[in-house]
Amino acid sequence: MSIEKTSATADQAAVENPEAAAGSDVAVDPRLLVRERGFAGYISEFKRKIRAGDLGSLPVVVGLIIIWAIFASLNSNFLTAGNLSDISVAMVGTGMIAVGIVFVLLLGEIDLSVGSVSGVAGAAFAVLNVTHGMPEWLALILAILTGTVAGAIHGFVFARIGVPAFAVTLAGLLFWNGFMLQILGSNGTINLDSSGLVAKLSGYYFSDVAAAYGLAVVAVAVFFLTTFFDNRRRAAAGVPSRPLSEIIVRTVLLAVVAFAAAAVFNQYKGLPLAVVLFLAVLVITDFVLRRTAYGRKIFALGGSIEASRRAGINVAAVRISVYAISGTFAAIGGLFIASKIASANQGAGAGDLLMNAIAAAVIGGTSLFGGRGRTWNALLGVLVIVSIQYGLALQGIASPVQYMITGGVLLATVVIDAVTRKTQKSAGRA
Repeated sequence: MSIEKTSATADQAAVENPEAAAGSDVAVDPRLLVRERGFAGYISEFKRKIRAGDLGSLPVVVGLIIIWAIFASLNSNFLTAGNLSDISVAMVGTGMIAVGIVFVLLLGEIDLSVGSVSGVAGAAFAVLNVTHGMPEWLALILAILTGTVAGAIHGFVFARIGVPAFAVTLAGLLFWNGFMLQILGSNGTINLDSSGLVAKLSGYYFSDVAAAYGLAVVAVAVFFLTTFFDNRRRAAAGVPSRPLSEIIVRTVLLAVVAFAAAAVFNQYKGLPLAVVLFLAVLVITDFVLRRTAYGRKIFALGGSIEASRRAGINVAAVRISVYAISGTFAAIGGLFIASKIASANQGAGAGDLLMNAIAAAVIGGTSLFGGRGRTWNALLGVLVIVSIQYGLALQGIASPVQYMITGGVLLATVVIDAVTRKTQKSAGRA
């Protein structure tokens, strides 16, 4: 009698809570349950992520919308096609440097030398091409390799000798700045060919309207196809995958952003070459970090060095390679900056460039504590910083105020990062 009563009670509980009953037999991934409940499931999952501190890029996106709304209300020229196009080109040099910073921050380390290394790259190109008459393409390659070598040296001293990264890269900041001044000579400034290869990095635009819209079509199509087939592969392997409806919604959102950007570019000079190259870099580096064994090793090191070592990862090799990558992107960013001003001078790599590059990576969502971030964070972060700079410039506000506001935004981001990390630990997600 008691057995029958117990069985009936269990059956009644199963009817009232079928998910719990299913879970008693087979462990079900909660992401599958969320998606089975449809839109309500996504809302509850979003609330859960907020409570757990899993904010992702939400704060910076909301912040960017607020920044644009404020400056647009203060000055009607802020959201004009010309100003937005100028912002997109101006952000590329710092953004390229920030991409390398993202790699370093994923390790939980820092690179203070990127500003000076970027200046060396611009100076090296100018000296080789203008002073010594070397072909532009060869001078360009050697200038980029200069950054690669500089970064590898920093990584070697840090990883093999054991000197803290802060001390190594601080010494690099001073050394490479002196090296740049030395190779520039007493003149201090070398003007670049205004119609040359480097000048076109930031000065060339695809004026045909089909270029911008074509890139938007390609971006949307590639995103949909890669997401669709990736989800088919995941479904075939029996792991959680997004439903087709979610893929379509994400694709539509991307299409809105992509075609709006294309329309803005076509109202001015056309699609900037600098933006195309920056987006290509973001796509490639994101693929490397998220889809390759090398990228997983970087995330593993950022999570736990000792665990990574015991898993057989060559910690020193990965560290050296990451700093080499950071130096490479610093050099590329330096060439874009030299392209923007059409010269290499003694002020290259100085000022607020270093802080802006680090701030861009952190503001975009890369954690200072390592193990969390994407190279797309560099795009979001640098877009926030340059938008603030251009917005304040339109208002005629002096540089000191720009520094203070950017510093305040950076501090707020770091505070959010720290609070988020604590919340995730208390929720058992870190």
